[in-house]
Amino acid sequence: MARYTFHKEERLCSRKLIGTLFESGRSFLCYPLKVVYYTPEEWEGDFPVQAGFTVPKKNFKRAVKRNLLKRRIREAYRLRKHELYEYLETTEQQLAVMFIYVGKEQLSYRKIEGSVQKAINRLKKELTKSSSAEKKA
Repeated sequence: MARYTFHKEERLCSRKLIGTLFESGRSFLCYPLKVVYYTPEEWEGDFPVQAGFTVPKKNFKRAVKRNLLKRRIREAYRLRKHELYEYLETTEQQLAVMFIYVGKEQLSYRKIEGSVQKAINRLKKELTKSSSAEKKA
């Protein structure tokens, strides 16, 4: 049975890893989210994915709104991450991912949940493409 939790070890906290993520990671847009991901060679930790969530101050001046949107994205991810975990366990990959809210207006949880679901499906496709490209090389 899938455990719908989000532990501290699953959070993307390492400044070094975040820097690498934005320097050499790949990204795609799944409105209202931009997803930046990176597959590191070495990994410390028990979880196959470390995720971070951010809402820019430029679009949402008040911290209350930013925090609300981050909570919505985090909750949607928490309930859907088991699909990504199952995929990564079969391919034995690890992933650092950042969800960036790029929408200009505050969307409902239902819409955010839909885009998180699309983003996870797209991530699985992108990782399949990159792993098959590596096997060919």
